[in-house]
Amino acid sequence: QVQLVESGGGLVQAGGSLRLSCAASGGTFSNYIMGWFRQAPGKEREFVATVTWTLGSTYYAESVKGRFTISRDNAKNTVYLQMNSLKPEDTAVYYCAGDKTPSRWPALRVDDYDYWGQGTQVTVSS
Repeated sequence: QVQLVESGGGLVQAGGSLRLSCAASGGTFSNYIMGWFRQAPGKEREFVATVTWTLGSTYYAESVKGRFTISRDNAKNTVYLQMNSLKPEDTAVYYCAGDKTPSRWPALRVDDYDYWGQGTQVTVSS
């Protein structure tokens, strides 16, 4: 069964950087679309970035474009989210997600994705 395990969250000052990792196992991911979402307290889960596993095509939310970079390492079955120039409003639980039967690109909606990790907390202090 497919498992997604995030790591790399933590506390960082505004302007700092973090790199999140999402280790995928239990499936064949070559046709997957992988995404990162985040959810702040009292808010809905929102799209951050997405990448196609095979070609590495990417798409970003406007709020993170130019600051965050999504990438994948096919050999390690791992997806990354490099986050630079972090702001207090980036504070949230970050979730990795996998879409096993992509029907649209970019896949921006929560219900586009079939599998979810447990989340990792990112806190940016001002």
